[in-house]
Amino acid sequence: MLAQAGIAARVVEHHAVFTVAESAVLRGDLPGLHCKNLFLRAAKGEGFFLATLKEDRVVSVNALARAAGWPKVTMASAEELVAVLGVTPGSVTPLGLVNAAPGQVQFALDAAIAEGPEPLWCHPLRNTASVAVAPRALRGFLESLGHTVTVVGL
Repeated sequence: MLAQAGIAARVVEHHAVFTVAESAVLRGDLPGLHCKNLFLRAAKGEGFFLATLKEDRVVSVNALARAAGWPKVTMASAEELVAVLGVTPGSVTPLGLVNAAPGQVQFALDAAIAEGPEPLWCHPLRNTASVAVAPRALRGFLESLGHTVTVVGL
C-alpha cells in the first residue's frame, strides 16, 4: 500500500521482536528513529486510541491521554487489538490503521517523531520485519486513509 501511494519505504526482515528492549539489537542495521506503540481503549464508554511514541519516551497512559485530548484510558486487550488493528501483541504499529475504519481509532504521534528528519522504523503488521518510512510521509499516508494524526508534544 505504501508503494501504491508513492511512498518510499525500506523493509528489513529479522527475527521476531516483541518489545523495544528485544529490538535494541537491531539498531546497527536500522539507522533512524525507533518507536513504541500503545493500543488503548477508553476506561469508560467506547473508543480506541493508538499512540506512537519515541522508543525511550516515559509517560503514563493517562498523561498521554490528557496531552492528546482523550478521555481516561487503559490498555486494550489482545482480542481488541486483533479485532480493530488486525495485529497481535508485539506487532502494534501505526500501519495497523490500514485495518481500521476512519474514525474508529484516534491516533497520536509523538512530536519528537513527527518533526524528525530521520526515517521512522515500525512493524509492517508483523514483528518479523521493520519498515522505514519518512515521518511526514507516514502522516500523509494515514491521513489519506481518513485517519486524523494528532501530533502530541510530551
